[in-house]
Amino acid sequence: MNKDLYQRWEKLLSAERLGAGSAPSARERTVFQQDYDRIVFTSAFRRLKDKTQVFPLSRSDYVRTRLTHSLEASCVGRSLGTVIGREIIERHGLKRVDAADFGAIVAAACLAHDIGNPPFGHAGEDAIREWFKRSGLLDAYDFSPAQRADFERYEGNAQGFRILTRLQSPANPGLQLTSAVLATFTKYPRGSWCAQDLPGNSGKKFGYFQEDAPAFQQVAQATGLVERLPGQAWYRHPLAFLVEVADDTCYLIVDLEDASRLGFVRHEDAELLLADLAGNNVNDGKLARMSEPKERIEYLRAKAIGRLLEGAAAVFLEHEAAILSGEFDRELLEASPVATPLQAVKRVALEHIYLARPALEIETAGFEVLGGLLSLFAAAVEAGAGMRRKTTREKMLLKLLPAQFLGPGGQPDPDPYLRLLRVADFVTGMTDSYAVDLYRKLKGIDLPRE
Repeated sequence: MNKDLYQRWEKLLSAERLGAGSAPSARERTVFQQDYDRIVFTSAFRRLKDKTQVFPLSRSDYVRTRLTHSLEASCVGRSLGTVIGREIIERHGLKRVDAADFGAIVAAACLAHDIGNPPFGHAGEDAIREWFKRSGLLDAYDFSPAQRADFERYEGNAQGFRILTRLQSPANPGLQLTSAVLATFTKYPRGSWCAQDLPGNSGKKFGYFQEDAPAFQQVAQATGLVERLPGQAWYRHPLAFLVEVADDTCYLIVDLEDASRLGFVRHEDAELLLADLAGNNVNDGKLARMSEPKERIEYLRAKAIGRLLEGAAAVFLEHEAAILSGEFDRELLEASPVATPLQAVKRVALEHIYLARPALEIETAGFEVLGGLLSLFAAAVEAGAGMRRKTTREKMLLKLLPAQFLGPGGQPDPDPYLRLLRVADFVTGMTDSYAVDLYRKLKGIDLPRE
């Protein structure tokens, strides 16, 4: 047993709840299982049913949404976490935890990993960034570099941390999840602005807004994350690598399955790609007895996922010490035997799925919808904060803005950073359909009916 690694894992699996201290597990459910259940029952999680996965506003009930994707990722993450946990416990003789705890932590983090996504998926993030850059509002105030970067580099990952720790159940505040789950959820443990560039996979994006920096610092301290830049960046929680694997596995493999069902990728091509990923896991005799393309692809999809998880687990366990120290900062799948066939899937996805005409048409419209909503409500709160005289329409818009997204006394926050951040909270929390519907009503394209 390595005493240092034993102590690191004891700290990394912290059951301390952000904002509530430590809580004992119930006989029926561990604290990490409780976290999973808390996420399931939130309104933010339910709204994922109408948020873009790949094909926005799809009329097909077969196609995945962010909700079904998150559920599938949590199942994959639980399996992978449990496999890793069993080996880690055996290696280091960990007490007071079992393999299922590892699985529950990863499953809860996977369940919430997309909870901060705006309408229209990654195109929605681009739309929000572009609107703030062009709005002129960032030049109107003396924002710090980090505050400015929060808007210019807007991130659904940071919004997710904000939802879990502040916006959902604001009186608590937040869901008061365990530090282990929150740290595992945070794939990019850094702020939007750092004093220097950060190499490695975990430094590509950011995981929290400046208003939420103190909350993340508490999580980092509770779990003993290794600091990269004082108060600005940390190395990942090791289980965050497993969340990344579960997410990548589900969206790449499952998006290919959806695209083949919708006709964007030929069944024969999808089968070949999945068979290459699955490798020796495929039972050729069993596959030969399947005649329906749907059945064949579902079988190959399951086998491909199994092989991806086997490869990721092997890489994690081989590089455990380097992952804990921060020296290993790559995607596990990139370092596994499936890296080459996985690149082939990524090429097809980029060429035939993510750039499919229906997806591009609606995502492009999303720029108009999100930009329009941000323009309307940002102008209303600016006027409401006394920046200029309110128009009659802006008075009406302020009444449409829920009190949660205003400041003290139900008025726009006097702090311009918080004022704009709360407008972004309001717009990014919408579902695809609600954003389109509200935009059409406020623009007079559709009129409300009883």
